[in-house]
Amino acid sequence: MKIEIWSDILCPFCYIGKRRLESALSTFGHADQVQVHWRSFELDPQADPTPGENQYVCLARKYGNTEEWARQMSANMTQMAAEEGLAFDFDKLVPANSLDAHRLVHLAARHGRQDAAKERLFKAYLEEGLDINDPTVLTRLGADLDLPAAEVTALLASREFEQQVRQDEYEAQQIGVRGVPYFVFDDKYAVSGAQPTALFQEVLEKAWSEAKPRFEEVASATDGAACGLDGSAC
Repeated sequence: MKIEIWSDILCPFCYIGKRRLESALSTFGHADQVQVHWRSFELDPQADPTPGENQYVCLARKYGNTEEWARQMSANMTQMAAEEGLAFDFDKLVPANSLDAHRLVHLAARHGRQDAAKERLFKAYLEEGLDINDPTVLTRLGADLDLPAAEVTALLASREFEQQVRQDEYEAQQIGVRGVPYFVFDDKYAVSGAQPTALFQEVLEKAWSEAKPRFEEVASATDGAACGLDGSAC
């Protein structure tokens, strides 16, 4: 079974959704036959953060609301994340543009480390307050993921994988993705948002039941008696 997930490193709900899907997979009897593929999605491709500006000011400006409102919303999200074992820290979060982080995830996919890269970047941004705009930080995170240092350096000095990021975003547009996280199961069922674990469990079971054969033929050492289409052996 294939699960594709459109998400952004900057999206708190994407990290929460990742944990809830993982919880569902932990009780799914066929988890070893599930392949998760992360797709890029930038919530704000034009983001150009002001150095030193905190997340609450950015949120208040983006949504035309007050800083107090932004702090309360962030506190609510921190509590939601805590229920999934995550420790968000919006006080030290550094507003960012996520393009380079997405490109790093694509590089990690080349080395079979895509899911690990997504996890490391979420944690760096939402829990550790690291500046994912900073090439030095991304270089260090690449090392944490055991990615070849020369390839990370070359990536950050170029526009490598930018086309792949744009292709992911184009495909998201084609299937009507309006927000993230957005999960697609076997090109058939879509789940929008960080839904409860129980819903992911339900969709996993449904997608699996429809994808597997309705029955399996049990072979024996010798063929059992049966009629042939030509009427033989009847």
